[in-house]
Amino acid sequence: MEDTSTLRVTVNGESRELPAGSTVLDLVLALGCNPQQVAVERNEQIVRKPDHATTALADGDRFEVVTFFGGG
Repeated sequence: MEDTSTLRVTVNGESRELPAGSTVLDLVLALGCNPQQVAVERNEQIVRKPDHATTALADGDRFEVVTFFGGG
């Protein structure tokens, strides 16, 4: 019997499990990132920041998450 309470996704080449029903925002927060300082690509498509909270994850999704740091 398959466990449907979690999703398996790949983030920056590493497998991760998240609760079913998670969104891109949930993923960003689980990674410990500031949502205002990241760019997220899902299955080779950019996810716009305004859509992070409403874009649901699907089992098998592949993500690239890039964090921006200020400095100088």
